[in-house]
Amino acid sequence: MVSASCFCDWNAMLENQYQYELLEAGCDEAGRGCLAGPVFAAAVILPRDFHDPLLNDSKQMTERNRDKLRAIIEREALAWAVEAVSAARIDEINILNASFEGMSLAAARLDPAPEFLAIDGNRFRTRLEIPWQCIVKGDGKYADIAAASVLAKTHRDEYMRRLAEAYPQYGWLKNKGYPTREHRLAIRKYGLTPHHRLTFNHEIDQLEFPF
Repeated sequence: MVSASCFCDWNAMLENQYQYELLEAGCDEAGRGCLAGPVFAAAVILPRDFHDPLLNDSKQMTERNRDKLRAIIEREALAWAVEAVSAARIDEINILNASFEGMSLAAARLDPAPEFLAIDGNRFRTRLEIPWQCIVKGDGKYADIAAASVLAKTHRDEYMRRLAEAYPQYGWLKNKGYPTREHRLAIRKYGLTPHHRLTFNHEIDQLEFPF
């Protein structure tokens, strides 16, 4: 087990941002691998002296710490924005392009406007006339991308919790739309909702695989 002190020391190694010549926004998304619900994307411009020992890739954080960091980021960021791209739009343009679209929309809403985008991942396309750089596993390397990952994840989880109230049989309160065994069994029993991504694989034979 990693001690609390080791956890904080490890996270202290996060660089604030990728470069320091231009005003940078970190960008990330949440929900690409889900069977239901939108993909959420966030863009965040942090102060250059921002530091929080809890900040990390949102997938490596507890829900409690993500929620705590969300409040801090939204209060202390120079600018932040979150965008949701619907399941219908995902079906129309595919999940990869929907992720690009969400990050572009979020970045376009920032005020002040960013001069550079640090993108989590290995691919990106945008119509924005802003220089950008893809960084593989960037949410575990740079604070502004990690902050974007926290906002995208917490805003999406909040949305799926609200959606679960109308569709409790799919277990979205717990699985948030991801392809868990519980979720796939519910699809087999109850069918698809208007919030499911029709171009994703919901077939029964997927239940043969461990979850």
